[in-house]
Order: sequence, then C-alpha cells, then structure tokens
Amino acid sequence: MAVGARSGQDGPEDRADGARGESVTEDNTSGGGTSSPGGEPDGTGGTGRSGGTGGFGDGADGTGAADETGGSGAHPRKQRSFWKELPLLIGIALILALLIKTFLVQAFSIPSESMMNTLKKGDRVLVDKLTPWFGSEPERGEVVVFHDPGGWLETAQTPAPNAIQKFLSFIGLMPSAEEKDLIKRVIAVGGDTVSCKAGGKVVLNGKELDETAYLFPGSVPCQDSFGPIKVPQDRIWVMGDNRQNSLDSRFHQELPGGGTVAEDQVVGRAVLVVWPVTRWATLPVPDVFDQPGLDQALPAAAGFAGALPLVLWRRKKRAARHTAE
Repeated sequence: MAVGARSGQDGPEDRADGARGESVTEDNTSGGGTSSPGGEPDGTGGTGRSGGTGGFGDGADGTGAADETGGSGAHPRKQRSFWKELPLLIGIALILALLIKTFLVQAFSIPSESMMNTLKKGDRVLVDKLTPWFGSEPERGEVVVFHDPGGWLETAQTPAPNAIQKFLSFIGLMPSAEEKDLIKRVIAVGGDTVSCKAGGKVVLNGKELDETAYLFPGSVPCQDSFGPIKVPQDRIWVMGDNRQNSLDSRFHQELPGGGTVAEDQVVGRAVLVVWPVTRWATLPVPDVFDQPGLDQALPAAAGFAGALPLVLWRRKKRAARHTAE
C-alpha cells in the first residue's frame, strides 16, 4: 500500500524528498524500518526512532497515524457486487414464500358465483393454514376452502396452466389452477342435525337460522326440502351463500358421506378478501351462529345417567335421617 509520509524529525534533505512527493511502501516481510534514499533511517516502519510503534512517526512523541485499514496492513474487504447477491436474495424470498404458503396462508381465486355476494367471481382470498396445525377445527358460519371430496367437480373444466403459472402456484405467489378446491360456508358440524323445508329457513339443532346477513339478495335458504340430516363426527355440512347457484352438500347426498365433507379435507378458513383492492374485507362468522341453543343438548340417556347418582344420594341421606329420629 503506497502511503506518502514525512517525518517531523528529518533534516532538510528529507523534507526536500517529501516535497518531491516520494512515497514509501510498507514491507510486511522484513519487520524493520524502511530507509530513505540517503541510507539513513527515516523513522517509518515497525518501530520509530522516538519509540512509537505501529504506523509512521509524525513527531517527537512517536505516535503513529492510523491508516485506512486500522494499521494492520491488510487491504480493505471488497464489497460484493449487487448482481452477485441478487440470486441469493431471490432464492431466500422463494423459500420464504413457500414456507408461508405451506404453514401460514395461501391465496385462492374464486372460480364461480356460488358465494355471492360475500365473494364474487375473480376475488382473491387468503386462507388461514396455521391454526389447523394447532388442532383448530371448522366451526359453524366459517367460510372454508376444501378439497373435492370426490364427485363434486367431475364436470368442472379448469384451464391448463403454463409452466410459469405452475411454478408461481407451487410457491404460493399465485392461486392454484390445477387443484380442485371448493369454497363454501359451514352450516353444521359433527353431531349437529340440519334440515330445511322448501322455501323455508334452514333449521339447525331445532333453531331456525336467519341468514339474511349473508345470503345473496333474492335468494331463499332452500328451494327443495332436505333432512333432517345428522352430521357424522369429524365431518361438516356446507352450503353456498348464493343458494340457487351453488352445488353444495344438498346436491351430493347420494355420494359417500351423504353430502358431508371430512374435516381432514379442509384446507383452511378464508379470512380476508385481498383482491381487488376495492373489495378488501374480512370474513367474520355471522352473529346468527352465536345464538344460544345451537349446541346440542345432552341426550336423554346421558342426562338420566348423570342425575341417577344424585337421586340415590339424596334418598340415602333422607333414609339415614329417618333412622336417627
């Protein structure tokens, strides 16, 4: 490393040399001080004449002026080019996107009008995939995405995606175009009893549901009667909000499961509409599903079994009291 230097103790000849701009090069192999052209030590190098160490002597006190590399003689580290780092940054971003899609949230595109006006064709929604990992199960009133249980989308035509669309779908930056998924609202869960009379309201566990908050305007809860249907455990009964344009559980009762969907087929709950921006909205559970009485009461046999020990205990206590008297 070439460094210009001038000693504060040099004679006139040394100062003249410095004025001509001569420089000395630090020698990392000899360990000794460098010599001036005249053969006299000039005070630079490992040990200055005045006892200062490290750097070039700059005065009588022998203190050295630190160079740009901290006096170690090492060259400064060359900064890596942005273009060399770009592939690494892209790789990290893709890995993060894949992890987010697999464990956190995934984007889905709405392919039909079965959920209008809650969801319109072409909307993009984010589906929560995190909470199911912690044992969360579908609940009444939630809008969920689920895989085709088998036979629901046999006649549906899906456009063949190109290679770029497949890759973006794989890492979660684009809704999947190949997977046959559906999106509906959960009406009943395992253990519930659901039914409906033509033109009437859906009845859930003996309670009528007022669905005006989310049904498509002008849509009736059901045109054809169904039920009562007892939903098996670990399965759900789903219906679209646009009842007259939704092929949901009502129309697949002849299939295995009787129109219900296994909970392990559920991808996750749709929580947010993110596209288009003018349609941005959350997807909460309607208040009608929080009304008291929807949870099934204990069966009569279970209630009797629970009450029997109490009755026997009271009879025994009363008999003991009479005996004491």
